[in-house]
Amino acid sequence: MRAMFQILGAGMLVAATLLPAQAQQTTAAAERRFLHHVFFTLKRPGNAEDRAKLIAALQKLAATPTIRSYQIGQHAGTTRDVVQRGYDLSWTVAFDSPADQEAYQDHPIHLDFVRDNAALWSKVVVYDTVPAG
Repeated sequence: MRAMFQILGAGMLVAATLLPAQAQQTTAAAERRFLHHVFFTLKRPGNAEDRAKLIAALQKLAATPTIRSYQIGQHAGTTRDVVQRGYDLSWTVAFDSPADQEAYQDHPIHLDFVRDNAALWSKVVVYDTVPAG
């Protein structure tokens, strides 16, 4: 039993030694990270054609040059009281900086997306976040 604790202790010491270096590498990128969360409620909820059109439009929107990564999402089916379910699709986009997100807002691909697809949704809710610190 004592040998097991010595092995565990040594492993934790190695992990504790490595953790700060890993944290430093990821912290610099995370400090600049800007997440843009958009939740769409369709005018015709449950309409498969409208849903498919919006998904296709979001996939085209992903070509905006300042986007680092993105996800087109739908409700996960979770049922806890605190979980919001009043949307049809979500769009979560990561940018390297707030400036990159601002460039996205004014980019012709984004402006065309809004102009060409606004008739599909009745409500849009946006949450923009940066790392707390």
